[in-house]
Amino acid sequence: MDVKPRIARGRQFFANPGPTNIPDSILKAVAHVSIDFNDPAFLTVYDETVAGLKRILKTQHDIFLYTGSGHAAWEAALVNLFSPGDSLLVIETGHFSESWGKMAKDFGLDIRTLSADWRRGADFAALRAMLAEDTAHAIKAVCAVQNETATGMELSIAETRAALDAAGHPALLLVDTISSLGSLDFQMDAWGVDVAVAGSQKGLMLPTGLSFTGVSPKAMAAHKTSTLPKSYLHWTNMLGRRHKSFIGTVPTSLFYGLQESIRLLEEEGLDQVFVRHARLAEAVRRCVRHWSGNNGPSLFCANPDRYSNSVTAVLMPEGYDAEAVRKVALGTFNVSLGGGLNKLGGKVFRIGHLGDLNEPMILGTLATVEACLRVAGIPHTPGGVQAAIDYLAEAARAG
Repeated sequence: MDVKPRIARGRQFFANPGPTNIPDSILKAVAHVSIDFNDPAFLTVYDETVAGLKRILKTQHDIFLYTGSGHAAWEAALVNLFSPGDSLLVIETGHFSESWGKMAKDFGLDIRTLSADWRRGADFAALRAMLAEDTAHAIKAVCAVQNETATGMELSIAETRAALDAAGHPALLLVDTISSLGSLDFQMDAWGVDVAVAGSQKGLMLPTGLSFTGVSPKAMAAHKTSTLPKSYLHWTNMLGRRHKSFIGTVPTSLFYGLQESIRLLEEEGLDQVFVRHARLAEAVRRCVRHWSGNNGPSLFCANPDRYSNSVTAVLMPEGYDAEAVRKVALGTFNVSLGGGLNKLGGKVFRIGHLGDLNEPMILGTLATVEACLRVAGIPHTPGGVQAAIDYLAEAARAG
């Protein structure tokens, strides 16, 4: 079915899981005049924001920042820690764990994968077994994606650390927090994370282009023996700079936005931010569960213990194309949904519910998606939005 696009009016409902909506106050803060990045006025802002990032990561460790997306921080973690031929264990969660492993292979690293069903997630007993079998400690690191954006699934980092400890394994623990930081709880120091990888464009509600890594003393010790080529991302070179980051020009404007982002998160309170994300995520899930009747779209994640609170992947009924729903949503109703990634292309669409988001925004998105299902002729049980309303109203009454 071909639906003619309309001329968009009003503000777009942006329901992608990254980049995310940018609050007006952050947009205004980013629109800052150029300033020398060694100017004392800027250095004050820089130091304040780095301290704020440590509070959000819940760490006392070093932070290195880069001009680049989360992929730049992925690469920084790899080249600063390892040498050609080193073995890494990647916990399979979906497209992004697979992509991080592929990047590591490109650098000549040996990748072992803890295979997992993308709908149910990794088996921690299997992880413990793989680590226990590695008596020679050939595995130098375990790479984990806390929140897999492609599948709408969260991986417990505390359980991952527990598996390493149970096996008495000295491998570093590297965690991708790109779509979880500032949306889901993350405790770098308490969970024994050695490197945390993060980016600006998701829970921090900033434009794309700033990424960073939190790095433990254990990881810094490993860095000293790493022989993979590096220059722009070289931590030792960065330590010689006043900013202890950035080889070259510092993206000053983004730091004024980051200053405002940290202010907004801490004004709401991180715990309340996590509660808000959990509430909105559950409203989305209740809506999708209702739609699933009559052979309708359903939750892709089939493990309730691992539902993501920052994105929901919606699985289409057999024989129906998710891109048809996304096309109607954008072209007819000016709602932007996330598409399926990797082997999920055309099979799922994704609703992001992270960052600058509230109940009216999520209800507007869900109502529009339900209209799209009708327009595109997708079987479903109408009334999913009402299920979300009922849940949110009850949550509001409960305080």
